[in-house]
Amino acid sequence: MRFLITTTCLLFFGLNFVNAQKFGYFDSEYVLSKLPEYSKAQGEIDQLSAAWQKEVEEMQAKVDALYRTYQAEQVLLTEAMKTERLDEIKKKETELKDYQKKVFGYKGLYFLKKQELIKPLQDKIFDAVEKVCKANRLAFLFDKSELVMVYTDPRHDYTDFILEELGLGDPNDKVK
Repeated sequence: MRFLITTTCLLFFGLNFVNAQKFGYFDSEYVLSKLPEYSKAQGEIDQLSAAWQKEVEEMQAKVDALYRTYQAEQVLLTEAMKTERLDEIKKKETELKDYQKKVFGYKGLYFLKKQELIKPLQDKIFDAVEKVCKANRLAFLFDKSELVMVYTDPRHDYTDFILEELGLGDPNDKVK
């Protein structure tokens, strides 16, 4: 009897291993570093970033110079002149912050240029990832440099089930 139970358990667990999902990972940073186009794009981004940073530093130097001049002449200025100079300094500081935001802020020029140059390379990598996953029958592939799922087999997508459970699914599309 004990032999029959042991054999049944081994068969049951052994068959489950046959149906196990295949997982994998890769390092996108390493792959990118191997693309010659990436170093060219990164060099262009670095060059633009340095130029923009220099402009920001020059604007900051001008604001600092205005403030130092104001402090040096403050005792000689009337209240109206003080207010005028402080307003000018605040205006220049605002211009500086706006420029920094325009260039380095969320969806700024730096972000857009990086996306323009790097996204085609990432798309190229993701196409290769998909082919490798299909060829090796991988259900999931993780990017170890960013710890995100890069490829998932659509058969394992439970989004519709979750939406249906939350009552947010398409009423005409029933989950089976």
